[in-house]
Amino acid sequence: MNKRRSVLKAISSIPVLLPQQWSFAQNTNWPESTIKIIVPFTAGGASDVLTRLIAEKLQSKFNQNVVVDNRTGAGGNIGMEAVKNAPADGYTISSATIGTLAINQFLFSKLNYDPVHDFEYSTTIWENCNVFVVSTKHPSNSIQEFLAWARKQPEGVNYGSAGVGTTPHLAGALFSLRTGIKSQHIPYRGAAQSMPALMSGETNFAIDNIASYFPLIKAGKVKALGVTSVERWPTLTEVPTLTEAGIKDFIITSWGAFVLPKGTPSVIVNKLSQTVQSISQDPIMQKRFLEAGARSVFSTPQELNAFAERERNKWREMVQVSGAKID
Repeated sequence: MNKRRSVLKAISSIPVLLPQQWSFAQNTNWPESTIKIIVPFTAGGASDVLTRLIAEKLQSKFNQNVVVDNRTGAGGNIGMEAVKNAPADGYTISSATIGTLAINQFLFSKLNYDPVHDFEYSTTIWENCNVFVVSTKHPSNSIQEFLAWARKQPEGVNYGSAGVGTTPHLAGALFSLRTGIKSQHIPYRGAAQSMPALMSGETNFAIDNIASYFPLIKAGKVKALGVTSVERWPTLTEVPTLTEAGIKDFIITSWGAFVLPKGTPSVIVNKLSQTVQSISQDPIMQKRFLEAGARSVFSTPQELNAFAERERNKWREMVQVSGAKID
């Protein structure tokens, strides 16, 4: 599947709302003042960059200022708590992620927010996948070659991540379980340390965010052996999926979503959702998101709720497999 076909397929898969559904959601004067979107992570990261792309379009759609506020700390928990405690009037939105909505509750012994009951779910906004990468010095050029090599290592292999409980950590642990290889996780303080460790061969592999590693792959500084998406990723069509490479039940996508404080009127929640849909249908936005390493996507509030629950069930298993705990 070539890149253009993949992009068109992604666009065509987005549901189209009927006119009467639009009129229902538009039956509100919201927004009438500045909207704040809280990103629970640092500026410049994937979640921040993708949120700012959406915020720019929301500002023009709503004809109101839309500001992005980075509230960092505790794996995203501080930012989520801030949204939980905000007025339920539609003027504070969380750019939540797979971590804050589907993983953190299994990593932390106590959260200051409940991802299920403290928010109104509006829409997904982006998705991407992880990529299995090795150093260019590594002898393997496919997943099966890597597994054959790994099984010959008397002390097993290692994999790096940007920290305990991150999706690369959990993905590495699940890969080891699914394939039966012996492995050791090496947590670093962040991507600035984990990525050079892989490139130098200090770590044997990583299953990390495709947005983070895409520039290194294109520059020939690491080798991509597989992606964790259902289909081949549009900007890496030459790289097989892990399913194609023979690893069953290994589909991992990272994602972001807009949620609002509990009690936010449904007419506001729906209007936000449907506005994001119109943004997602723009081919220019699809292209900009792909260039940033993700897909621009949309869902109804009901679809997002159901999707998040399925994700919690999946990541609960991964956390248990990894043995990860933050506190």
